[in-house]
Amino acid sequence: MKLYGITALLNLISNFVFIFIVFVSLQSLRLDRYIAPAKQRSFKWLLIFIAVAIGYGCSSFFLDFIDNVRNLSYLV
Repeated sequence: MKLYGITALLNLISNFVFIFIVFVSLQSLRLDRYIAPAKQRSFKWLLIFIAVAIGYGCSSFFLDFIDNVRNLSYLV
């Protein structure tokens, strides 16, 4: 049971780290310069949702890759 808890903790940390990295990367593009000042608030929400979508996808790929490398030992 402890292994499931460690795996769940690793998944949560990975998700949040990748979402944070993508959010900071999107902010560094400075796309808000092209958005009208009246639409800035909704654009920030859009950046958050895009960061969650891309970050979750990257995290899922990373965790699946680690899981597949771990399972390679069963091939032999």
